[in-house]
Amino acid sequence: MSQLINQSHNEEELLKKYDSEFRTRDYIGVTAKVVTGILIIWSIFQLYTSSFGILEAIKMRAWHLGFLLILSFLIYPASKKSSASRRMPTIWDMVCILLTIISIGYLLLTYDTFARERFGIHVEMDYYMAAIGILVAFEASRRVVGNALTIICAGFLTYNFVGPYIPGAMGHVGFSFERVTDIMFWGSQGIFGIALGVSATYIFLFVLFGAFLKNSGFTDFINDVALSIAGWTAGGPAKVAVIGSGFMGMVNGSAVANVVTTGAVTIPLMKKTGYKPTFAAAVEAVASTGGQFAPPIMGAAGFIMAEFLGVPYRTIMLAAIIPALLYYVTIFMVVHFEAKRIGLTGISKENIPQMMKVLKEGGHLLIPLVVLIALLSTGVTPLYAAVFALVSTVMASWLRKSTRMGLKSIVDSLVEGSKGAIAVGIACAIVGIVVGTISLTSLGLTLGNNILAIAGDNLFLAAFLTMLISIVLGMGIPATAAYIIVATISAPLLVKLGVPPLAAHMFAFFYAGLSNITPPVALAAYAAAGLANASPNKVGLEAVRIGLTGFILPFFFLYNPVLLFNGDSVGSSLIALVTATIGVVCIAAGLQGWLITKTTLVQRIILLATGFLMVDPGLITDTIGLISLALVVIWQKVSAAAALKENASPDVSETTSNI
Repeated sequence: MSQLINQSHNEEELLKKYDSEFRTRDYIGVTAKVVTGILIIWSIFQLYTSSFGILEAIKMRAWHLGFLLILSFLIYPASKKSSASRRMPTIWDMVCILLTIISIGYLLLTYDTFARERFGIHVEMDYYMAAIGILVAFEASRRVVGNALTIICAGFLTYNFVGPYIPGAMGHVGFSFERVTDIMFWGSQGIFGIALGVSATYIFLFVLFGAFLKNSGFTDFINDVALSIAGWTAGGPAKVAVIGSGFMGMVNGSAVANVVTTGAVTIPLMKKTGYKPTFAAAVEAVASTGGQFAPPIMGAAGFIMAEFLGVPYRTIMLAAIIPALLYYVTIFMVVHFEAKRIGLTGISKENIPQMMKVLKEGGHLLIPLVVLIALLSTGVTPLYAAVFALVSTVMASWLRKSTRMGLKSIVDSLVEGSKGAIAVGIACAIVGIVVGTISLTSLGLTLGNNILAIAGDNLFLAAFLTMLISIVLGMGIPATAAYIIVATISAPLLVKLGVPPLAAHMFAFFYAGLSNITPPVALAAYAAAGLANASPNKVGLEAVRIGLTGFILPFFFLYNPVLLFNGDSVGSSLIALVTATIGVVCIAAGLQGWLITKTTLVQRIILLATGFLMVDPGLITDTIGLISLALVVIWQKVSAAAALKENASPDVSETTSNI
């Protein structure tokens, strides 16, 4: 029991160290009940307004932001000292809450007058209230999502005012306090823009859905399924990490949280099996990060992408299928070839649950995912799909006594879900400052023209620069916020160079997410390193190597959208999936130095080249790739047969002496 308590404590410490989302207060007494009550009321409010209530978009977003800010100041401490207070919020917390109520309340009470009676003309008080609202949003961002994103957004906000003092192309005429506050607070392009709108609808409901799934026993079920499928094979624990982390990542959308929750089990198992700590941590980090790209939920950024592009969410979901599959096939084969290379076995069969028994006891927990995918595939809006999936989670849990969700589980899910939605909601709100600045100052156009000046008409160079911007901006900030910034700045540039909008946005999306495993600030890799007692930088570099497919895939679907089911036909996409799967297996073999047997340096180079050729859709590249793969396979088989024959032949001198 004490070991389990210590493990839970270590997980909590790692989450707080590497993810500001989990640096929360734990109140006791009356205050704890009040906070819990607010969280439950917020969940019920969001469910009602999303399902039955009719509320104007700006008012819906204002209520959403009001709850976000108040809960941020209650739950997230302003400093390490104030985190020690467990009975009451500090005076500064109460001041921030009061300012939130004043500014958001003012907007809610006067918006109809402002929009309909004053026809959008402001009075002086509007600007003061807007300034207060912007300031409390920054304070909430500092507490909840950390300094990196807050500083970036503060820089963008400052840029609105200092434009006249900046020489060259980056300068602009400058804007007044009134103009800036109008755009950032009263308009639909700033804080209350698309990102917050998506947070107030889709994101909240899917985070809530994830909490209900977790409390229904879905996590344990997925771990048992993964053990049944791959636990007995060579290097089984690492394959369990890949499968389990992939499934859980689809639901929770947080790479760091996924690392800590699943990695607490899989990383020690991998080390015990014989994997090196650095490799074990890197596998968990890469697998957990991939959940952001995996349908049906794909983290928060997928819903925002659908809004940006003005397409149904199922289009985004469909486009992500092939990249997600290729990403996970690569990781799976990397751990398989590594296990073969160093001679690892799997978990003993007596320690592995039987698949039929697992499905019999927990198979009903898959019903909510089936409902969700079916509804999204038929064109039902994500809002209704999430609500029906959530309800089906509770109903499915009642099918067996061992998973039945009672009132306590439902209340806990409402609290966990609303609490889990705070960080992404605040990130969506504060990143509206960036979007508003780009809209007001035409910064995106300026940066795009500068990149075009460097890259010219060279799509590869422009894409490479976009990749660097995505990774750098994603370091230390939520992937959703990173995607919004990069999509606003760089995606239009790629579209201007002839890239389909869906491919351009998916390109930015991938690299924003991969920043979780890209040094020098690779939060998922660092959290995994903490669990494995390994060097964070070494884990980060190893994670980049293992996740190589994730870094190269976006360039391929940039040039050929067939990998996004965006080609001439479904058939061409399926053919591309088959050949690209062979390609990523070759890449995995080249990375680990093993195919049928240990590879030579020349064979590794050929396998890597083959992989690149076959991931690139096309008859010529696929044909060359298949021929080169066949040559390596024949080469390895001939070499293996020769080695076997040599080992089987008795030594002549030894035979003579025996006679």
